Amino acid sequence: MSGENCACGGSCGCGGHDHAEEVLLTREEYILRLEQYLKDLRAEIVSVEQELTELRQTA
Repeated sequence: MSGENCACGGSCGCGGHDHAEEVLLTREEYILRLEQYLKDLRAEIVSVEQELTELRQTA
């Protein structure tokens, strides 16, 4: 999954909305989705840390 994916697991990129169709995942699919989510969160943490470092250097 990438940043283009909707919060609902779709690919519309809107960030979330009601879909008429419920998506059921297998255990393996759910694990893969959670692993990707964790990877994305870690990348976001690195990005925030870098921005904080830059802001502190210019203060």
